[in-house]
Amino acid sequence: MFTILIIIIAFFLFIIVASSIRIIRPWQKGVVELLGRYNRTVTSGLRIIIPFFEKIRKVDMREQVVDVPPQGVITKDNVVVAVDAVVYYEITDPIKVLYNVANFYLASTKLAQTNLRNVIGDLQLDESLTSREKINTTLRTILDKATDKWGARVTRVELQRIEPPSDVTAAMHRQMKAERERRAVILEAEGIKQSAILKAEGERQARILRAEGEAEAIKKVADADKFKLLTVAEGEGQAIERVYNAIHNGNPTPDLITIKYLEALAKIADGKSSKMFIPYDASATLGSLAMVKEIFTDMKPDKGSE
Repeated sequence: MFTILIIIIAFFLFIIVASSIRIIRPWQKGVVELLGRYNRTVTSGLRIIIPFFEKIRKVDMREQVVDVPPQGVITKDNVVVAVDAVVYYEITDPIKVLYNVANFYLASTKLAQTNLRNVIGDLQLDESLTSREKINTTLRTILDKATDKWGARVTRVELQRIEPPSDVTAAMHRQMKAERERRAVILEAEGIKQSAILKAEGERQARILRAEGEAEAIKKVADADKFKLLTVAEGEGQAIERVYNAIHNGNPTPDLITIKYLEALAKIADGKSSKMFIPYDASATLGSLAMVKEIFTDMKPDKGSE
C-alpha cells in the first residue's frame, strides 16, 4: 500500500514538473499570464512557470502572409474588375496582438479587402491596370497605420491580378491593335518622308559641289588666261620701253624704227578688221621707207653698164 502511494505521489510530481516546463522556439515569444493577468514576456529557450497558476501563450514572430480572396471592385469609371492581393506582415508586439484584437488573421484579411476596394474605386480602369506600384504603396500605408495598434507591421502588399470583364478585355485588345497599326503607318510615313528629305538633300549637295567644282575650274582657267595675258603684256611693254628708250636716248637709224613699225603693221593687218589705223609718226615712217627704197635702187646694177 505504501509503495502504491509513493508511485501516485511520484506521478503527480512528474505531472507538475512537466506542466511547469515550457520550451520557446527561436522565432517565438511567450506571454506569461498569472491567474488570468499579464505577468511577463519571455524569449526563446527553456522556461519554468508555476503550474496551475501561470499560463504561457506563444506568439509566432516570423513574417506572415495573408491571402486576400478575389473580389469584384468597381472602378471610378464604373467597370467591375476582379482583384486579389497578398499582404505580408510581422508581429512587433506580442502583447497587443493577443489582447487588442480577437482574431488577427481574420481582421487583417477583412481590412485589406475593404481598403483594396477603396483604393481601386478611386482610379480609372486604365490607371488601375498600369498603377500597380502606386496601389501597393497606398494600400501598404493604410494597412500599416491600421494594424499598428494590433502590434503588427505590414511590410509589403502585392496585387496578384486585376482582371476586367471579357468584353472590356476584347475591346482593349482591339484598341491596342488599332493603336499599333496606327503607329506602324505613322512610322512608315515618317520613314518615307525622311528618305525623300535625305534624297533631296543629297541631290542639293551634289549640285552645290558640282557648281563649286565648275566655278573653281572656271576660276583657274581665268587665272591662267590672266597670267598669260599679263605675261605677254609685260613682255610687249618691256619691248616698247626698250624701243622708246632707244629712240629718245640714242640716235637710232631709220632702219631700226622702220623695222619696228613694219612689225606692228603686220600684227594689225593680221586681224579680220576692215579698217586700219596708221601710227602717229606715219610721215617719219614713210620717209624711212623712201630712204630704204632709194638705198636698194642705188644698189641695183644698171642694165646699160652691163
